[in-house]
Amino acid sequence: MIPEILDSAKTTMEKTQGSLASEFAGVRTGRATPAIFDKLTVDAYGSAMPINQLANLKIPDGQTVVIEPWDKSTLAAIERAILQSDLGLSPNNDGMLIRIPFPPLTEERRVELFKLCKGYAEEAKVAIRNIRRDANQKIDRLKTGKEIGEDEAFTAQDEVQKITDAAVKKVDEALAAKEKDIMEI
Repeated sequence: MIPEILDSAKTTMEKTQGSLASEFAGVRTGRATPAIFDKLTVDAYGSAMPINQLANLKIPDGQTVVIEPWDKSTLAAIERAILQSDLGLSPNNDGMLIRIPFPPLTEERRVELFKLCKGYAEEAKVAIRNIRRDANQKIDRLKTGKEIGEDEAFTAQDEVQKITDAAVKKVDEALAAKEKDIMEI
């Protein structure tokens, strides 16, 4: 019973870290990256589709993304979706493909992006603490139901805390790496 609780808590915390990583990938840094378009959907063929299902995304240099649609009729819809997004990018459509220059970030914008990432990290930490709480409650129920003893419950809760500390440390490390990435000129 206790190993299942610990495994479940660890797995759920790892999923939270994965979710944080995908949130971080969507935050723009000074370099061009196709990951910034992961959440962008385009109204094409009568439905909202992810941009990566409509086109090739390439990075010819560190400051430009080139979007080359497989079907040229979706070019205008892709351009419209980029303009309507909150990415703050200006696409250049030449009739065959879309070039998107990534202007360098201002210091003020870098600070805003870091605050956004800090918020994502704090949300992940709260989720991890909630997972810890749920695991400890399950252990307490086992203890009050006389299924495990005091010592076993204490040891299990100590192990839950170690798993939690490791997960929070990984979140902090991911935030530090993203800060370095954002603040790098």
